[in-house]
Amino acid sequence: MTIRPIMGSLLLLSMVLAPGAALAQSITVTHSILPDQPFTLIYPDVMEASGGVDKPLVINHTNAPLQCTMTYVPVEETDWTPQSALASLVDAEVEADWRKTFPGFKLTARGTTAYQSDSALIYEGTSTDSPMGIPLTIVHTETVSDGLGYALDCLFDTTQAEQARPIVDFIIANFSTSAEAECCVPTPPEAEAAPVQ
Repeated sequence: MTIRPIMGSLLLLSMVLAPGAALAQSITVTHSILPDQPFTLIYPDVMEASGGVDKPLVINHTNAPLQCTMTYVPVEETDWTPQSALASLVDAEVEADWRKTFPGFKLTARGTTAYQSDSALIYEGTSTDSPMGIPLTIVHTETVSDGLGYALDCLFDTTQAEQARPIVDFIIANFSTSAEAECCVPTPPEAEAAPVQ
């Protein structure tokens, strides 16, 4: 499966710009109602959802520059696995694709990680010259389940990583390709993404 960056200028404009992010004490659980496009997205209640069905599902933090987008993506390889995708990942191609939307994007880590339901490819990078005028960290994850491709991308202000990264890790760890997932999986204590050499 080849997945290109999904987030575009429209999503950038919808990103809320305000200081500080804190992990909420309450959560929201969103289940798909479509039997042929199952998912469960679990996130802090300080984030608001928009889109869905025939558009990407976008969640924005109400008080911080933090956004995650879940999309369905075409599956080009019937034997796709996160491990094979990682082995075939070409850093220069990933960086070139993301630079179309996020100038200066540089890949910083890649590996595999766990959703609540499946393992996933993960890579992340930074854009020091982003269209938002702030340095952004972009975390991309993807998997295939029952022939359906999923991408979950999160971006946040790099200068607020200490507050934003735990939220992103929570969202990724609790994402499920099943519409019947329950809350909540603890955030993994260690990231499996390795720095890019």
